[in-house]
Amino acid sequence: MRDAVYRAVWRWHFYAGLLCLPFLILLSATGAIYLFKDEINATLFAARTVVAAEATAPLSPDRLIFNALETAPDAEAATFTEPADATASAVVTLVEDGRRILVFLNPYTGDVLDRVAADRELMMVVRRLHSLAYFGPVANGVVEVVAGFAIILVATGAYLWWPRGRGGGVVTIRAGPAQRVWWRDLHAVTGLVAGAGLVFLAATGLPWSIVWGAQLRTWSNAAGLGQPRALWADKAVSAVPMGERVSAAGWTMQDAPVPLSRPQDPLVAIGIDRAVAILHGLGMPAGFEVALPAGGTDVYAAAAYPRAVSRQRLISLDQYTGRPLVDVRFSDIGGVGRAIQYGIGLHKGDLWGRANQLAMLAFCLATILLSITAAAMWWKRRPAGRLGVPPWPR
Repeated sequence: MRDAVYRAVWRWHFYAGLLCLPFLILLSATGAIYLFKDEINATLFAARTVVAAEATAPLSPDRLIFNALETAPDAEAATFTEPADATASAVVTLVEDGRRILVFLNPYTGDVLDRVAADRELMMVVRRLHSLAYFGPVANGVVEVVAGFAIILVATGAYLWWPRGRGGGVVTIRAGPAQRVWWRDLHAVTGLVAGAGLVFLAATGLPWSIVWGAQLRTWSNAAGLGQPRALWADKAVSAVPMGERVSAAGWTMQDAPVPLSRPQDPLVAIGIDRAVAILHGLGMPAGFEVALPAGGTDVYAAAAYPRAVSRQRLISLDQYTGRPLVDVRFSDIGGVGRAIQYGIGLHKGDLWGRANQLAMLAFCLATILLSITAAAMWWKRRPAGRLGVPPWPR
């Protein structure tokens, strides 16, 4: 009976691995790169992301947006992202022929440093590859399946690893690379060390999935454990969700409604300079992104998504009065929403500085090693010209 269970688990482990192996390598490689997005941008793309700090005050947001629009006269300004610190560039997002363009500017001189299509910016490409969204919604859904099977892989792998009275190959690696047992032991010991990390990465990545994640958000909101809907319960709201206005809305708030401005007489908007000044006065964290009003009832929708998860914040300002219509702090979000935001922060290496990045990098590299050793074991074990599926339990 025990042998039959072992063979059944082995078959599950084999098929789950066969399905997941190429995707796990892609997810781990792209995830490892994205962990260091800020460092990569500051090194490879320093010409557009880093500026020399100056004693003079930065130019006004309105002037920077004007300079960005000079590069594309037929475009419209969609968002303004202020510099995160004294040596960071400002970014203006333009919309031209339905396509978003990022314009990087020196905040002190107003010089345009670079222009790049938003969907071709390196870290966006890496992120879309990581979710397989680059290949369409069906491929994006495959990631959800892979995450589920990754958890099955760890559970079945732990069962197969269990010593059952043997001493070798449990926490040590026997023989040499020429023999299959070496690859088996390396696979098992790596899985022992990194299995919990793989489960964590799968679990914290699932909230972004198109089916399970969307259902979790809907349930948490309905239970009062996600979005603080009471904040806009008595307000008129737009049909366009926050996640379509700003890129930094976060998981919990990405489909939250955006309140509407109340038109005044005369219809005179406060302008982006005044809006940014108000946001500073409200204590918005540096480096926030603010979406410009796109119509007469639209708002200045601002979002801050710093590495410190507890400082995440969203504010919507009436475009005529500058009054905050909705101000969502991290503490306003329900328990499930906060837990998921913390999990995502750990997943992305945003918490605890370099230690978090290196820990997640170690799990990514271990997952790649698990995939390589699995392929090597299968190659050495399979009969010539056959798939080498583990036998049926008897």
